[in-house]
Amino acid sequence: MTASRDFRGIAIIGTGLIGGSFGLAVRREFPAARVVGFDRPDVLERALARWAISESASDIASAVQGADLVFIALPIGATIEALPKIAAAADANALVTDTASTKTLICQQAQKYFRAGARFLGGHPMAGKENSGIEHADADLFRGSRYALIASESDPDPRIQQFAGLLRRIGAEPVWCDAETHDWAVGIVSHLPQLVSVALAHVVADETDETGLPLTLAGPGLADMLRLAGSPYEIWRDTCLTNRENIAHALDRLTQAIEYLRTRLASKDLEQEFDTANEIYRALRNRPL
Repeated sequence: MTASRDFRGIAIIGTGLIGGSFGLAVRREFPAARVVGFDRPDVLERALARWAISESASDIASAVQGADLVFIALPIGATIEALPKIAAAADANALVTDTASTKTLICQQAQKYFRAGARFLGGHPMAGKENSGIEHADADLFRGSRYALIASESDPDPRIQQFAGLLRRIGAEPVWCDAETHDWAVGIVSHLPQLVSVALAHVVADETDETGLPLTLAGPGLADMLRLAGSPYEIWRDTCLTNRENIAHALDRLTQAIEYLRTRLASKDLEQEFDTANEIYRALRNRPL
């Protein structure tokens, strides 16, 4: 079976960067699919203009009714708030999945409302941009990225495998894990880099004097390091609140690593740290999808 037949009706709850990009990708791969969006009226107007959705709905229940795939692309708090409304309106055969960057709390809440009929699948695309909004949506956003699914790869529910197949069609590779493992892992590889970028920007701002130095001497390396610093706090607030223990652990590990480097600036041991860093960089650059 193909995803275009399996998911004929798709509801996208939240048509910003992630939801809009998903809509663009799905409509490109499966042009016959009915894609209904729900968001603020002005956002829906822009999503329609960009062809990210085929029609809009004025409320969550209207968007969800008749859909066999419900794709929630809202902030963490808004996702939790929307779960009971979606569960009440979703068809019994529907798959409901989210995209929030932490999974433990959302999956716990989902268990309260999705006990029979519609199936909830926690999800998290490891893709994005520093700029949010439907204006920055891209049909290729997920191409070449990992996509966490909070389930077993051998889950017998055909809806799970159908969604995994859809993800592969739009260029993403599913990674299967439980919610707690996911939150620990992203605390290291996603949330820590974001906060490191924020901290580095803070140091640069504090050190920059009235002449503009040292910022005026900055080259592309600093811009590369600070790309994540362009992300607004509103996107990260709920992430920090719902994964604070794992993020605190990651920051502690970074503090230890920085202290190790500080005490070995004049030591041959520093070469080994660069070698390890080079290996990680090459592994990320060369890994196959």
